[in-house]
Amino acid sequence: MTNNDIVQKLWNLCDVLRDDGINYSDYVTELVLLLFIKMVHENTESGLLQKHPLPEGCRWTDLNGKSGLTLLNDYKRILLTLSTGKDNDGKSVHEDPLILAVYTDAQTRLREPRHLAQLVKTLDQIDWYSAQKDGLGDLYEGLLEKNANETKSGAGQYFTPRALINAMVRCIKPQPGEVIQDPAAGTAGFLIAADAYIKSQTDELFDLDKKQQNFQKNKAFVGVELVPGTRRLALMNCLLHGMEGDDEGVVHLGNALGQVGQGLPKADVILANPPFGTAKGGEASITRDDLTYKTSNKQLAFLQHIYRNLKPGGRAAVVLPDNVLFEAGVGTDVRRDLMNKCNLHTILRLPTGIFYAQGVKTNVLFFTKGSAAKASAKNKQQEENCTKNVWVYDLRSNMPNFGKRTPFGEQHLTPFEKVYGKKADGSSKRSEGEWSFNAEEVDIAEADENQNVDDRLAHSRWRCFTRQWIAEHKGDSLDISWLKDSDSVDATNLPKPDVLAGGAMGELVEALIEIDSLMRELGAGNEADQHKAFLAKMLPGVE
Repeated sequence: MTNNDIVQKLWNLCDVLRDDGINYSDYVTELVLLLFIKMVHENTESGLLQKHPLPEGCRWTDLNGKSGLTLLNDYKRILLTLSTGKDNDGKSVHEDPLILAVYTDAQTRLREPRHLAQLVKTLDQIDWYSAQKDGLGDLYEGLLEKNANETKSGAGQYFTPRALINAMVRCIKPQPGEVIQDPAAGTAGFLIAADAYIKSQTDELFDLDKKQQNFQKNKAFVGVELVPGTRRLALMNCLLHGMEGDDEGVVHLGNALGQVGQGLPKADVILANPPFGTAKGGEASITRDDLTYKTSNKQLAFLQHIYRNLKPGGRAAVVLPDNVLFEAGVGTDVRRDLMNKCNLHTILRLPTGIFYAQGVKTNVLFFTKGSAAKASAKNKQQEENCTKNVWVYDLRSNMPNFGKRTPFGEQHLTPFEKVYGKKADGSSKRSEGEWSFNAEEVDIAEADENQNVDDRLAHSRWRCFTRQWIAEHKGDSLDISWLKDSDSVDATNLPKPDVLAGGAMGELVEALIEIDSLMRELGAGNEADQHKAFLAKMLPGVE
């Protein structure tokens, strides 16, 4: 049984939970509360854990074999004990801060003992020996990814594709002894991938001495996550990958745009995919007083935090939406500050459709604190004119519409990784020109002061633009493109207005159907019926 088979089997258990009135957003949390106890049991039985981290009376053997109300009541007792550290008599039975963090406020919403018994029975029937060979942590991540891909709300909205995470990590090349951070950790995908990369380079850390190994397990990785439920998933993820962190675990609870973020130590490497959108409450909800440019745009605030929190020579790779590249006002100020303080050496324009939120256009910005050209023993913290050239790889124009039927994979990122070069700071010798994915057949957008290049290079996906050209011709916008999508429409060839209106109405109807379906899945059927009745009045003929 492969990990994919196990993930599918575990996902099928969600149908059991749905029958107990649990909605999509609670599926994975409900399942992993039980799954974590089982995985700890398997790790202890196999010898991977020398000491059982859970207190007596709160282990898998205290659940399996039971049924009925006894099982359900014992499970509720176990969750309460793990979340408080105390038994029913108020006696302290454990003080493990990580277990307390993982199970903070944990409680089951299962009402039917038979459903819990079915979950326990199914978990016991899984071939855990095969699962352990592939890694229990990888199995857990597979479940998180399944949740992101198949649910219509919650964590799936901006789940970073695994292929993209791995490619970013391979480009940045985190090293043993470096402090690696993610200020918007989510379920800790970037930190897990960075740890896996370092382990692959050090024979699972066996090439390191004891002190170095302890650093990797307890101090190398730090994440911040705002949502308690997501942080719980992240802590479980890290623990199952052998990453313990400090007393708060690898992922700390808090707001990176508040005091928690301001108190983070400087980092050697930052990998992140900050949440999209505007901060609720506007600028007032971004409470940092060390950010020069005040804004309600979370990505602009996160970007400031990231380049300010890098050590001199530190490296970052950050996923950001298009608006960060072209937004005027504060956006321009932040981009100028970034290019002054850092060497923004590479931009990867990503295809649309690789995130859950369809139509969101994103990029990866790769930058190094300080300029490699100017760095010296006496001048490592220069903050002016660090960016000389920005290399842009266009993986968006004329690419497939990625989704379930056309999955985005590592093979789509291989050409970019090749031209990026072997040096993590982007200082490898580079030359323009890369024609993967039929780039030579792609039309060129109208000339807009692009640098003079020959026809073949104009079709390349890999181009270099000087800092001076960006300032003079783009007004410090980084929204740089030169290839033209085949489905783009010229204004002179637009369809008739009635055709356009009909298409717009069709898209609105599809969107309304999706929203109606989502509301009913979330238990808001009555409200959905009311809205439907209102639409029927406003739009006669709509059923």
